[in-house]
Amino acid sequence: MGIETIGIIGAGTMGSGIAQACAVAGMNAVVQDVDEAALARATKSVSGSLERLVRKGTMTETEQAGALARIRTTTRAEELAAASLIIEAATENEALKVKILRAVDALAAPETIIATNTSSISITKLAAATSRPDRFVGMHFFNPVPVMALVEIIRGLRTSDATVAAVTALSEKLGKTPIGVKNSAGFVVNRILCPMINEAIFALQEGLATAAEIDAGMKLGCNHPIGPLALCDLIGLDVELAVMEVLYGNFNDSKYRPAPLLREMVDAGQLGRKTGRGFYDYAKK
Repeated sequence: MGIETIGIIGAGTMGSGIAQACAVAGMNAVVQDVDEAALARATKSVSGSLERLVRKGTMTETEQAGALARIRTTTRAEELAAASLIIEAATENEALKVKILRAVDALAAPETIIATNTSSISITKLAAATSRPDRFVGMHFFNPVPVMALVEIIRGLRTSDATVAAVTALSEKLGKTPIGVKNSAGFVVNRILCPMINEAIFALQEGLATAAEIDAGMKLGCNHPIGPLALCDLIGLDVELAVMEVLYGNFNDSKYRPAPLLREMVDAGQLGRKTGRGFYDYAKK
């Protein structure tokens, strides 16, 4: 099936990034969020991102205008009904996602595919919140979406081959490289990445080195483009904690226990770049 209009639930970093990727690829994107301020921030973020591409010479002003015209924002969930694919990109909270998915399932056309951008939660469990588990799938994009090439395509227990084929083709149309992943907590990338970040937080907590030294060690010693603590600030400490809690709860293995410092920083509201402070202070920059 061809997918031309994509509905996106959530106007945060991931939702706005997915919308930009769709619009640049020539598809219409309807971004829905209950928070009008979040929608305004998303529009500003996409506009700024495209403006930077124009300045770099990788996009013309005409292409920029066309992409922006293909993105529409709304607070009304009913306006997602015309989309042939709806991607849920809300906060990494299972109860919230289930609530959203039940609502969108009720308003979407029977043939509409529903996807979730969850970082770690079971696709089968989320699919059970809908009446269409065969047309439900995981599409895990990576931050920043317009730049990162990977999309994990996660099949639930009842996801159909046609659904997987449709979202795989869409991912390729967006210029991404999709990989098929078995439904398991954290999938592939976060199953590996988030415990590494968590261990870096343990190292910081134990005073083995400063945040800058830990990041420098991984960049210079392992050739990582960004250190684990700076990456955690980019992802969001709350997202890192949510993923670690899912891993710990599913595998009941102490190697996945969240670092106490991570919990404390989340409790303090120091979530990284989005709050201006995490392992680094962004308010000064």
